[in-house]
Amino acid sequence: MRNPSILKVARKRGASKTFTVPAPVGGLNARDSVATMDPHYANIMQNWWPTTNDIMVRKGANDHVTGLSGQVESLMPYVKPDGTEALFAAEGTDFFDATTAGAVGAAVVSGVSNARWDSINFTNTSGVSYLCCFNGADTPKYWNNSAWISITGASSPAITGVTTTILKAPWVHQRRMWMIEKDSLKAWFLPVDAVGGAAEALDLSGICKLGGHLIAGGNYTFDGGDGPDDYWYAITSEGEAVAYRGTDPTSLSTWSLVGVWSVGRPIGSRPLLKFRGEALLILEEGVYPLAQALQSAGVTSALTFTIKDSIANASALYSSNFGWELAFYQEANMLILNVPRTEGSDQQQYAMNIITGAWTVFDNIDANCWTIFKGQPYFGGNQTVGQLWGNFTDNGNNIDTELQQAFSDFGLPGMIKHVKLVKPFIFSDGKPKVLIGCNSDFKDETPSSSLTFAGTAYGVWDTAVWDSGVWGGALNINDDWQTVFAEGEYSALRMQTASNGLEVRLKASNYVFEAGGIVG
Repeated sequence: MRNPSILKVARKRGASKTFTVPAPVGGLNARDSVATMDPHYANIMQNWWPTTNDIMVRKGANDHVTGLSGQVESLMPYVKPDGTEALFAAEGTDFFDATTAGAVGAAVVSGVSNARWDSINFTNTSGVSYLCCFNGADTPKYWNNSAWISITGASSPAITGVTTTILKAPWVHQRRMWMIEKDSLKAWFLPVDAVGGAAEALDLSGICKLGGHLIAGGNYTFDGGDGPDDYWYAITSEGEAVAYRGTDPTSLSTWSLVGVWSVGRPIGSRPLLKFRGEALLILEEGVYPLAQALQSAGVTSALTFTIKDSIANASALYSSNFGWELAFYQEANMLILNVPRTEGSDQQQYAMNIITGAWTVFDNIDANCWTIFKGQPYFGGNQTVGQLWGNFTDNGNNIDTELQQAFSDFGLPGMIKHVKLVKPFIFSDGKPKVLIGCNSDFKDETPSSSLTFAGTAYGVWDTAVWDSGVWGGALNINDDWQTVFAEGEYSALRMQTASNGLEVRLKASNYVFEAGGIVG
């Protein structure tokens, strides 16, 4: 018996057509199938920042303080009510003043056992502002803008009622300073408006049913500000969240248990970020607002939902490494999630535009820790304190990018398209190196066609001819057609750039293609 033949419609080519695909302002997508992904996403996006209307090469990471001898693992900003500010860095067994850019000076604190400290600013009833630092191993260190004080039961100020070396992870709730006891389910609190005094414990051992120990705590509000309705909460290593409501933990009439929830296991020793009126948690399943985690820890409520596969992989591979941390850079509307692939040498950051919810990946920023100081993002690295988002260079080196936009069928599903030309609308104030390609049918082939960026010669004051010379300041557009070859049902822009000191933006891409027949 003869087998039936398989019929295919001939791949006829007709007149050329054009199609425009906007820049992938939706950011990185590690959730959807590549076959159904909307083209306003990208399945590869490295060192691009998605704005509300285009994508731009990220700004640079540059040294702020140099000359340290090892890994900077904590940054501790000090801010007085009068505007006095200072930044301290913990490296090895020492603290250093990192306020002023340049070569580091002598250590300001020496002889501590490790560089993994947590800190808060607190002003007492006498009006003295302290930077209070704890690590659960050494005596806490307080800075009062003139001297560093080791806090014991006999210092001034002093903490009594508990061995101070076991305290870590401080926070403030209802004008009281709280700390957790290392490797326990106890949280300790001090008197109102005090950085010292008789500490008392809130023991959660009879409340937390999964065991483990406290990781961190904070306060949560429903109205976006501090007030008497704020919740006190603490998170355990086994993923339980305990919440109380009230102002005075010594009084049953003003302090009551709200509930205990299983929210998922936290990652790292710094899984919390107070974000406006909310608290964000780094959990094994992703980054969650506390309110949503208490209601449901389903993946759809995670801020990292669109990159859930990437976060799941990172969690599985690197969750035991030190360096997981969140930071919020308000000026750029940027939430930063630090992921330590290798402690002290290989870290990357997932960054989200909080306006659009778009994520991207930053590479070549080896950060152990983050803080915001004077409104700018700073990070602790190997022998350095760095600053992100200054100029468009990484310590004088190129910023290299990778991009593959989500595949598009150009509005003709099921039809073969032969893409012959692509025109990426790239704006820059110089001549970046750009490689352009077009991949078909979900391939990932690196581009090889070099785009020549023409640039513009700007006029010089007192030299250029009036009404003839071009004044600088605006970005130049390169919108030349590039010859490519891609044949398939789906196509996607593939691009690499290298730039140094240049602003580079992608607005959209136009394609010229011939449509063939329907594949049968």
